[in-house]
Amino acid sequence: IRRECAEVKIAVAFKVVPDDQDIQIAGDRSLDFSKAKGIVSAYDLNAIEAAAQLAAAHPGSTVTAVTAGPASIDDSKLKKNVLARGVDDLIMAADDALAGMDAAATAEVLAAMLADGGYDVVLCGDGSADDYAQQVDVQLAARLGLPSVSAVTKLAVEGDGLVVERTLEDVVEEVAVPLPAVVAVSPDVAVPRIPGMKDILAAGKKPMDVKAAPCVPAATIEVVSCAAPEAAERACTVLEASADGAIEQ
Repeated sequence: IRRECAEVKIAVAFKVVPDDQDIQIAGDRSLDFSKAKGIVSAYDLNAIEAAAQLAAAHPGSTVTAVTAGPASIDDSKLKKNVLARGVDDLIMAADDALAGMDAAATAEVLAAMLADGGYDVVLCGDGSADDYAQQVDVQLAARLGLPSVSAVTKLAVEGDGLVVERTLEDVVEEVAVPLPAVVAVSPDVAVPRIPGMKDILAAGKKPMDVKAAPCVPAATIEVVSCAAPEAAERACTVLEASADGAIEQ
């Protein structure tokens, strides 16, 4: 039976996405990712911080970061960046067989990586910075056979479960969920820390388990095309501020 001071075993899933600042757009609106380095999805940085804060509130707790993707995600700087954020160890499936996964495929691979870990809480960002499908958390929970709660902006371990605050468009809910559970957090849950040099140096000594794909999932979504939106022509309308209704226009 868990108590408020009990240790909590936490896993936090994150996605490596191309840095959108380096994505090139060609004349035909196609996207060139060749110069875009992989970075941690911004929404997942909030989830990592929430996991670290939850662990800090329960001495002896651990945080394991989990991710999957093509072989290119196995980057030393990226791994240290994650481990410098209050994370104890990292599990990574880096395999070109996992390139271009949709939400269902990602959930299948993460479920295979987490199934035997005995985690109390699995945290996810509420979406990814590239697709923002908002599907991985619920599909992961379904595969693990665990309860799922989304849009979480506060969370705390109480007794043998979690009490979370969900901030929705027109209401704020307080929900109790039994553990183990999968929790998707909104960006407001925590502000990501900026790792210091001491944290970065210590990160290089933490366990990093990089492995091949635990399975090769089939995609459930077919991408027909991916292109930048057409550039809109500027109206070039100039209004006189003194004219009636100009400010509203």
